[in-house]
Amino acid sequence: MNINEYQELAMTTLNPQLCKKDVLINSVMGLCGESGEAIDIVKKWLAQGHELDKEHLMKELGDIAWYLAEAATALDLPLEQILQANIDKLKKRYPDGFEVRRSLVRLKGDL
Repeated sequence: MNINEYQELAMTTLNPQLCKKDVLINSVMGLCGESGEAIDIVKKWLAQGHELDKEHLMKELGDIAWYLAEAATALDLPLEQILQANIDKLKKRYPDGFEVRRSLVRLKGDL
């Protein structure tokens, strides 16, 4: 399965009663909520002596992927376009791989 196929399949479970604005709002709220659930699993591992629950974390990362696909759908963008734009940005920012200096001092317009 490629990323656009994932988006298409995942969005078969999107609430069809939501307008585009509500889909976008739901997606960004969902991203925040699911990211919080993911960090809670890591927090328990790092700070509370729990074993890292990889299976649970994998499920939360899947939920994050779903909400990312929902956001792309709300914007009428294929998920592949968003991911490619991110890679293009990273290549421009770090043409030779990660450098601390480049992460601290960004070029004007580098978001």
